[in-house]
Amino acid sequence: MSEENILVVDDKPENLSLLLEVLKGEGYKVRCALKPQMALKAIQVLKPDLILLDISMPEMSGYELCESIKQDSDRADIPIIFA
Repeated sequence: MSEENILVVDDKPENLSLLLEVLKGEGYKVRCALKPQMALKAIQVLKPDLILLDISMPEMSGYELCESIKQDSDRADIPIIFA
């Protein structure tokens, strides 16, 4: 069984730390991004199985990032949960 690859995107480090701890404790492989641009690069490197996405971020909202991700046919099928 392979580990599920989850990308967590949030501009608050304390939120990332908490989610990282909880998800890793459940056996998930977790990558974190503090900024939307970091998330887009991370997705290019390794397509996640799931994205947990903060709605309110200063540079680009979670909704805008979601739209950007879904416009690419290679990434459109990635499930996204807004947090």
